[in-house]
Amino acid sequence: MSAASTVITPRLRQGRAALAAGFLLQGTTFALLVTCIPELQDRYGLSDALLPVFLAAVPILAGVGSIASEQLVRRTGARSVLRVVQPAVCLTLAGVGFGDELWQLAIALGAFGLLVGALDASMNMLGVGLQHRYGRSIMIGFHAAFSLGGILGAALAGLGSHYDAGLPVLFGTAAAVIAPLAVLAGTLPRSSAGGTSGAGPGELGDAVREAAEAAARTIPWRPLLPLCLAMAFAYIADASVSNYSVKYLTDGLHSPDDVAKLSYLGYMVAMLLGRAVGDRAVQHWGAVPVVRAGAALAALGFAVAAAAPGAWAGIAGFTVLGLGICAIIPQVFAAGGRLFPADSDAAVARLNLFNYAGFLVGSPLVGAIADASSYRWALLAPMLLVLAVLPLAGRFVPAPAPVPAPAVA
Repeated sequence: MSAASTVITPRLRQGRAALAAGFLLQGTTFALLVTCIPELQDRYGLSDALLPVFLAAVPILAGVGSIASEQLVRRTGARSVLRVVQPAVCLTLAGVGFGDELWQLAIALGAFGLLVGALDASMNMLGVGLQHRYGRSIMIGFHAAFSLGGILGAALAGLGSHYDAGLPVLFGTAAAVIAPLAVLAGTLPRSSAGGTSGAGPGELGDAVREAAEAAARTIPWRPLLPLCLAMAFAYIADASVSNYSVKYLTDGLHSPDDVAKLSYLGYMVAMLLGRAVGDRAVQHWGAVPVVRAGAALAALGFAVAAAAPGAWAGIAGFTVLGLGICAIIPQVFAAGGRLFPADSDAAVARLNLFNYAGFLVGSPLVGAIADASSYRWALLAPMLLVLAVLPLAGRFVPAPAPVPAPAVA
């Protein structure tokens, strides 16, 4: 369906706003968790050697939750899964804050990982369906909402540290506020006649089913492999910041907890600003120069952070890193769609697997190097992997248009 022929109904607009709210709330929840890793270690007595194990378990279980959600979506619909799972994620955040034994942390983080995987899958399924109905790209806006939520979550975590609120108060209060908002967002899109189809399966028609069928079709792996590597390297960098930027500032640069939270905040602010102008940059300069510049800028950010003499220089490095990394991931998906225009959903599904692969590798990699040496040296590993995106950038060029066959006289 072309954008020109698409009729944007009020229910579609409501569905888009509600889903964007869901992305924003999820970004807030995720940022609250990852920016409070030092406090979690102190509360549970979690050693630096054991921390990467707990952090690596989250993306593994998220992958399991994502796969399991496919069966749930087929039976109940993506919107129904979203309605239940997002408030449940908030409750697991509260569980992380209220425990005091390692087994309690393991259960809470395990539940968080499973539910986040199901939430991620259902939100993106609904996003694909809404984009199909809109007839134009709106997915970047949803991920920008996630970045905005990350900014809010990091700011709240910083305030909690500044006023020494403690994890039970911080996570418990956040869950008490976010969970009802998630329930409200899940029930917002309703038909004007009082029905409940909204932007769910009834309103989206067969868009989600068609996307799932396309993702199940067989496409060759080989053309996608350079893009898969670029996706994995970008998410290794992202996982390094999410899981270790605050800890690096507190342990490596001896920063106060409230100032250390600004490392992730600066990263998310830069990512949001970059995504706001990223599409225009690609239209003006092209995908390849934007990806190359982004990879170089991200590597520079890692280098600045690793060499930082103090907290504010480290924060500046992570901010530069966010500006560099923001364009790479969306352009990986776009390049995959250009490679297989008839099966773009299948390409996106394949590439999205390397989201979890990057998170799975990134946390143990940085944690192991930091445990063996220091966080300064550990940050050089994702820096080198981000630089490896530079020779892969040529694969981001749009596929040439097919040459029409000569007319037969």
